[in-house]
Amino acid sequence: MTGFVVRGLAAAALVFAAGCSGTNAVSQDVAGSNGFQQGDASLRWIAAGDRHTVDGVSGELLDGAAFDLSTWRGHVVVVNFWQSDCAPCREEAQALDQVYRESRQQGVEFLGVDIRDGRAQAQTFARTHHVTYPSLYDEDGTVGLHFHGLPPNATPTTIVLDGHGGIAARHSGAILYTQLRSVVDRVLAEQT
Repeated sequence: MTGFVVRGLAAAALVFAAGCSGTNAVSQDVAGSNGFQQGDASLRWIAAGDRHTVDGVSGELLDGAAFDLSTWRGHVVVVNFWQSDCAPCREEAQALDQVYRESRQQGVEFLGVDIRDGRAQAQTFARTHHVTYPSLYDEDGTVGLHFHGLPPNATPTTIVLDGHGGIAARHSGAILYTQLRSVVDRVLAEQT
């Protein structure tokens, strides 16, 4: 019995030490998925009067330039949370960029939020998948905390903000071109 207790205490001390030291002191592991939570492809709309405003999103883009989301107030903004080794993120990249290129003349802005990648990994993803809109570098995954009321809940997640910075819609999981185009058009129609 004493050996069992000693082994148990030693194991507990090891777990405690591993959880409180090093650069990965806070585990972002979700059920062994390295932070990925499978999206269910659901689209959730929020009525205009019930929308939470997104404030405080700022940081550094992948190219090193400073960024502050509040400078885009007055525009519909599509925010896509992605990670370079996420297969659904690769699948949706072309659709996102196509809607971005088509809707820019209507004043729609796009922002990628790269989570948990190294900068070089993220830059390679953007270049390889021809992502032409800017992406915020969010290695520690804290940008999503600013999306009160309807935060990102999967990798990838696409959130559409209205011109007041309110969360109008969230799509959980990879989004198709037709789905995104429809969401953007609906939020644009609300603005007129």
